[in-house]
Amino acid sequence: MTVPTILLNDGREIPQLGFGVFQIEPGDTAQAVKTALDLGYRHIDTAQMYGNEAEVAQGIADSGVPRDEIWVTSKLNNGFHEPDAARKAVDDSVEKLRGPIDLYLIHWPLPTLYGGDFVSTWKVLEEARAAGKLRSIGVSNFQVNHLQRLAQEATVVPAVNQIEVHPYFGNEEVRRHCGEHQIGVEAWSPIAQGKVLDDPTVTAVANRLGKSPAQVVLRWHVERGDIVFPKSVTPSRMEENFALFDFELTEEDLALISALDKGEAGRTGPNPDTFDYVPG
Repeated sequence: MTVPTILLNDGREIPQLGFGVFQIEPGDTAQAVKTALDLGYRHIDTAQMYGNEAEVAQGIADSGVPRDEIWVTSKLNNGFHEPDAARKAVDDSVEKLRGPIDLYLIHWPLPTLYGGDFVSTWKVLEEARAAGKLRSIGVSNFQVNHLQRLAQEATVVPAVNQIEVHPYFGNEEVRRHCGEHQIGVEAWSPIAQGKVLDDPTVTAVANRLGKSPAQVVLRWHVERGDIVFPKSVTPSRMEENFALFDFELTEEDLALISALDKGEAGRTGPNPDTFDYVPG
């Protein structure tokens, strides 16, 4: 089964469906990544703060899949926003992931920390991209005003913005802004940590199509143009999450699921305007 790709504003194409390793223990990561690649996934999403970059690289090596067929995303640790620290952090990620990284993101804007300066952090990513260490660069959890500031003060437009998106939290203002500026949207928490899977609207569509609620919600993302990377260490669930391209939702299905949006009340994760976590 061929996974469609999304054309980014830097001319590169990213697989629309990937495998996320958030909250997978380092000791389990290599096997999980190998299993995902064996099933056909070709996009792996990790981060410095997940603590499993090296294990992602090991899983890729164990799989035997050529590295140039795999898209790897990682993200900058919140503790390394100051430029010199960011440069060292990028090099550390590149070393652990065994070579240039396909996509590297600022994990959180942290506007209440570092004097609110995420622009100098972004410029380090620009430098690393120019040096060939990073192939594409982007951001995560950036609000519209954060993106506008980058547009005014930086040179490179982010290729993607990885944000919380699911039927209960459409995050439409940010998605709309990204669409207007050709910034790809990656949806984290795509099934709202499972909260949407028992929703009667979702289960009704799933029953009609003979699909699981998770497949229906992930297909909703795909048809909207989101990039998604569901996480599971269960091979049968990993396989189920990959089987999204042999069915379609109707326009009515899409509208009904989109109408579940609860606005800010539907957010399951922290608000990027106030989030200030830095690992100890």
